[in-house]
Amino acid sequence: MKKQRGVALSGLLFWGFVVAMVAVLGLKVAPTAIEYYKILKDAKSVVAQATETASVADLKASFNKFAEVDHLAFTADQLDISKENGKIVISFEYEKRIPLFYNVSLLIDYKGSTANP
Repeated sequence: MKKQRGVALSGLLFWGFVVAMVAVLGLKVAPTAIEYYKILKDAKSVVAQATETASVADLKASFNKFAEVDHLAFTADQLDISKENGKIVISFEYEKRIPLFYNVSLLIDYKGSTANP
């Protein structure tokens, strides 16, 4: 007698459901991750273009211009701008709540700094 091989309908439905849930989660998380990397890129661009005499207001205005081009809801008021060892460092942190279904949501803490390589 030959042994049957293949996938049962119940197994196919189960794994189809798992793959669909992972895909939905990925589609909901990807835009927030892309937004984080845009914020980090814009902050690094501001630091790269900054002069030694640039004020905090100048840096914030420059970041707001970058954010406007990238269509970010993140504003320069949420940035922490400081000087470390004579270099300008821009850091930020924020939370993003992503509703999944009913009363279940995913909370992600994003933190970034231009001091990191």
